[in-house]
Amino acid sequence: MTIFNTLDILGTGAFAISGALVAMNKKLDPFGVFIIAFATAVGGGTLRDVLIGNQPVVWMANTTYVYTIVISALGAIIFRNKLKFLNKSLFLFDTIGLGIFTITGTEIGINANFHPIISVALGTISASFGGVIRDILCNEIPVIFRKEIYATACIFGSIAFIILNDFDINTTLTYIITTLIVISIRLIAVKFKLSLPSFYSKP
Repeated sequence: MTIFNTLDILGTGAFAISGALVAMNKKLDPFGVFIIAFATAVGGGTLRDVLIGNQPVVWMANTTYVYTIVISALGAIIFRNKLKFLNKSLFLFDTIGLGIFTITGTEIGINANFHPIISVALGTISASFGGVIRDILCNEIPVIFRKEIYATACIFGSIAFIILNDFDINTTLTYIITTLIVISIRLIAVKFKLSLPSFYSKP
C-alpha cells in the first residue's frame, strides 16, 4: 500500500468517525449513524470522481474503504462513552479528515494533468463536501457556508501542495507539511475565533 492509499484510508476513517459522532449527537438510530458516517467519509470523494469521470468511484472499486467506514463507525458507537467531549472529538476527527483529503484530492488533480486551479478545486471538494452532505442530512447549515474558516484552509493547503510538488520535494515530507498546514489553519481559526466576513444587513 502506498503512502497515498494509507492517507486516503486514514482520512476515510477520520471522516467516518466525525459523521458517526454528529449522528449520535442527533440521537439517530444505528442505521442512521452508519448512513451519516458513510456519506461523510465518501461524499466528497464520490463527487470528485464523478466530476473527473473516474468510474467506478473509488469506494466501489476498493471495498477497503467500506470496511474502514464500518469499523470506524462501530468504534465510535462502542467507545462513545469514552469520548466524553463529543464536540471536541468531532472537531478533531473532522479536522484530520479535512487535512488529509485536501492533499489526496489535489494530488489526483495533478496526476490527471488538470490546471492547478482545478486541482485546488478538487482538493477542496474532496475535503469539504462530505461534511456538507453530513450537515444537510442532519438538518444543519453546512460549516462551509458559514463564517468559519473551513474550505479556506483547504485552499491554502492545496496551493502549498502544488508549490512543494513543483519543487520536487520528498513526497512524504510534502504530504506531512501540507496536511499540517490545513490542520493548523483550522485549529488557529477556531482557537482565536477567526472567521470570514459575512454580508448581511443588521436589523
